[in-house]
Amino acid sequence: MESVYVPTIDDVRRARTVICQHLSPAPLIRSYGLERELGVTGDRRVWFKDYGWTPVGSFKVLGALNWMANNLQRIGDRPVAAHSSGNFAAGIAYAGMRYRKRVIIVMPDTAPRVKFALTRAFGAEIRTYDIATDHVTGQRDRLTRQIAAEQGGVQASPYDDEYVIAGNGVGGLEIASELQQQGRTLSHFVCPVSGGGLMAGHALAIADAFPAAAIVGVEPDGAADFARSLQAGARTRLDRPTSICDGLLSYEVGERNWPILHRLVRRTAVVTDAQTCAAMRWLYEAHGLRTEPSGAIAVAALRAGHVDLDGTGDIVVVVSGRNVDEDRFRQWIGA
Repeated sequence: MESVYVPTIDDVRRARTVICQHLSPAPLIRSYGLERELGVTGDRRVWFKDYGWTPVGSFKVLGALNWMANNLQRIGDRPVAAHSSGNFAAGIAYAGMRYRKRVIIVMPDTAPRVKFALTRAFGAEIRTYDIATDHVTGQRDRLTRQIAAEQGGVQASPYDDEYVIAGNGVGGLEIASELQQQGRTLSHFVCPVSGGGLMAGHALAIADAFPAAAIVGVEPDGAADFARSLQAGARTRLDRPTSICDGLLSYEVGERNWPILHRLVRRTAVVTDAQTCAAMRWLYEAHGLRTEPSGAIAVAALRAGHVDLDGTGDIVVVVSGRNVDEDRFRQWIGA
């Protein structure tokens, strides 16, 4: 089997130059409310890295920008084709707008309306597929390959790509830089895992800056392929992942992501959709944050007591995105 390149912390550092040309860092916000909820004592602090503040409402724009910047020569006048549950769609559409490249996205027919709207707002074209039967038909991947073949396009992976991983990791560099400037230490980094692009990039940066920190991956209980992979010691595929966390329904972690995750992510937490809904409601009531389920799941793991927080040092939890339709949000928080 042909080997693949697995990115390193040096790739993440190079990506920072690209990201800084387009974005300001997503804020690192202290959560006094979660400190009280968790009973954090002494000088320890709890922080949200809130990617809802990016122009696309999620972290996905980081990897998308770095991918686009490093593939400009290969793309040329050709379109970019990619599949996405919605957030990478908006991210790569934004990157296409910034670099004046045509983007065609394959999205599930059930994606939130806000994700369709954001993707179109940045100029991308959208094709849809039936997600309910995709585990049988493989329509998502087939349609993406077909678009790339018929239109001579360049295909972009939403997570299993060295430039995507490195770009996402810039957020981890931002976290480390801010904490170090304040003279803080880190005991726990808690982050969602799906295909692994978010966690792999961040894990590289966090482990480099705070090698003693526990890096904890969080998944829905109906889509816990990474937890199973760690138990098995090899990537494990789920035929039909299910959860309200539409952004966390990959079938397996990426080939380039797995070596990083296997080496650096020491713990996992598995969360029910009910616990995620409770976290969404709490974030809204305690902080005024309207988050999508995937964005709240790491907070859910902490509030549900699924993460052993023994130790000294601060806790950083990733709020990965906030793109949710109003009616579904109200339904999920019971409002």
